[in-house]
Amino acid sequence: MARRHRIATVLSIVAATGLALTACAPATGDAAGTAASAGTTGSSFTYVIASDPSSTNPINASDRWGLTFSNIVYSPLARVEGDGKVVNELAESIEPAADGLSVTVTLKDGLKWSDGEPLTADDVVFTYTNKAIRENGNADLLYVGDKPITAEATDARTVVFHLPSVSAAAISNIATETYIIPKHVYGAVTDFSVTALDPAAVGSGPYRLTEYKRGEYLRFEPNPNYYGDAPNIKDLTLRIVSNADTVKTALQTGEVDASFVTPAQVEEFAGTDVTTYPYAEGRVAYLGVNAAKVPDVNVRKALFTSLDRAQIGDGAFLSPDYYAEAYSILPPSNPFATADVEKYDTDVDAAKKLLAGATPALTLGYSANDPAQQTEATLIQEQAAKAGITVELQAVDPNALTPEVQKGKDSQFDLFLGGYIMGNDPDAYSALFRTGASANYFSYSNPAVDALFDKGAAELDKNARTATYAELQQKIAEDAVFYPIADNKKILAVNKRITGVEDATPVPIYTLENFGKLKVQ
Repeated sequence: MARRHRIATVLSIVAATGLALTACAPATGDAAGTAASAGTTGSSFTYVIASDPSSTNPINASDRWGLTFSNIVYSPLARVEGDGKVVNELAESIEPAADGLSVTVTLKDGLKWSDGEPLTADDVVFTYTNKAIRENGNADLLYVGDKPITAEATDARTVVFHLPSVSAAAISNIATETYIIPKHVYGAVTDFSVTALDPAAVGSGPYRLTEYKRGEYLRFEPNPNYYGDAPNIKDLTLRIVSNADTVKTALQTGEVDASFVTPAQVEEFAGTDVTTYPYAEGRVAYLGVNAAKVPDVNVRKALFTSLDRAQIGDGAFLSPDYYAEAYSILPPSNPFATADVEKYDTDVDAAKKLLAGATPALTLGYSANDPAQQTEATLIQEQAAKAGITVELQAVDPNALTPEVQKGKDSQFDLFLGGYIMGNDPDAYSALFRTGASANYFSYSNPAVDALFDKGAAELDKNARTATYAELQQKIAEDAVFYPIADNKKILAVNKRITGVEDATPVPIYTLENFGKLKVQ
């Protein structure tokens, strides 16, 4: 959002939340029941998602389910797996130039779209050109400073990306996790800021969309022109259910085959036909402050100093088996992360001194259908009260949280809970913390931090980059707009009749790298 797994930026993934900033209509009606039943026979597979994708347009999708959709229907040039390994998809090779000013990508031979038309370098140029238009969304990482990276097709299979200046971050990220769309289908589209493309998805991924009923389900069939192995699962359904208890019951009865579950539910599946797979995403769950609404840094620091990170983590995620405490904008597993930052250890007396007799009243917004955020919010409210800070809780539909937070000083929320998965390269996090960046939900601005993002992105020496990003993490921590809570694991629950989960590869954001590698016993 990343790139460990791309740049899915969301308040609660999105992402996150994990990625929780998505729509959340419950599955209702006979059609949804039919879709669910189909997932229990033959080579069908039904996977529960928490809400509709906020966008099925891969140019701007940034929530968990929108990116999951993109990963099913479309393909990137390459992807980055959880361990940082780069795996080519549409690309046969990716070669950075020695001078750091260009990257040459050669496509695999014989690629086709799901409608049978050839996939060429022109499609790649078309995709990147439109993604680099800021008004379309998600353009930040296609810029070096204030200038865009450009793409040129030198023949039908070769694309050269030109950088306006040297950028270690761009060299690392440019060819990964951007999903390619067909020029022959969408060439006449003039506005890619929309949340759905018309006509519906034509892609190069393992599946193609056959039916989408909002609030109920999305159904897919194998793409006959997929460049990889043909999917084992012939009927893939994403069923939309927002209630965690309903999901648990559907898993136990075999009505559905898989879903994310909470740590509290894991023990309930012991001895049943459901197996759980906890895995790390490199996600940071956090409390965010709207600096435009809370401009006094002492109030922000007092709030953070009143909190107990360990108690919040244990309450939301139950056990260190399911989370690691986070201290900076980078998850602790990130190779550039440092714990040498202001951690705001719990000190109620110090918090009261910072307030100097003031008794702030702050409103905290969070996702109504996220049990972890409900617990986090309650504990934050209780802990802040000890220092004399009143925190009013407001649970909202996750679909409404991001737009409200984006209003800046006009937002009704002073505080908000969220989470993001941004990947291994620290430059991806500039989308969150650079002045005016697309996902800067904190209304945060520090010219020194902007300069450090510029310096770190251009630095080719890893040791020098590490030092730069350590300083950057320290400065953001000192400004107290972001209180990291945990790098929490996702827990995938799967019916035992489904095998091949390891082959399908659990990954950040998208759940599985390729649903088609699952098998039905």
